[in-house]
Amino acid sequence: MHDPDRYRPTERFGDRVDDYRRYRPGYPPALTRWLLDEAGLAPGDTVADIGSGTGLLSRDLLAAGLQVQAVEPNMAMRAAAEAELGSFSGFASVAGTAEATGLETASVRLLTAAQAFHWFVPLKARDEAQRVLAPGGAAALIWNVRRLDGVFAIAYEDLLMRRCPDYAAGQPHQASIGEIGEFFGDATIREARFDYVQQFDFDGLKGRLLSSSYTPKADDPAREPLLTELRTIFDAHQQDGSVAFEYDCRAYLATMA
Repeated sequence: MHDPDRYRPTERFGDRVDDYRRYRPGYPPALTRWLLDEAGLAPGDTVADIGSGTGLLSRDLLAAGLQVQAVEPNMAMRAAAEAELGSFSGFASVAGTAEATGLETASVRLLTAAQAFHWFVPLKARDEAQRVLAPGGAAALIWNVRRLDGVFAIAYEDLLMRRCPDYAAGQPHQASIGEIGEFFGDATIREARFDYVQQFDFDGLKGRLLSSSYTPKADDPAREPLLTELRTIFDAHQQDGSVAFEYDCRAYLATMA
């Protein structure tokens, strides 16, 4: 298992908020429908979105008529979500972590962690999830997993492996099956997968790259060579001025309370 303290997950996205908000993938509409159906939710029910970041999943849950407690430890990310989603009457922003959300006991019907669970301490997060979930409540772990089976995708992956030491060293960007199983325990896990695609011009591709916490910071001399090579890869693989990021959106859900 990775050591979450090594990467300071509550801090490391603070200088990447704008790129994260603008260029990270959202989630397919089919995911929201699946979550509502599997968790038996109705408009007005309350969801805790843990590690909510800039609110990419929270926005979809709010649009479905749910009340959302967006729990995010990073102040800059939390502020971006508040600016984006503050007009929704069902939105609440909470400074907390997966292991200590600050939410009331048995107060939510569904707990989600989208692109965030790999930063959690699984057993402590499990205890907290079971505390805040109402009887019959469920938890869902969600990732957009970048596909590696196209010529552009292979070239981009090779770039990350050569130019981003944290990525090559195995900085977590999704959880292992073992960690997922540890979180859910004996609960029956329901799984779904959905297709998702982002199209980027070069500026968008650059923003998508720099939104990742394993890329060099602005003052790092390694950043400029990385971006120079990114331009070369884009020029070699673009079609009509854009490249595609293709994802498997993977969701795991189980009743935990």
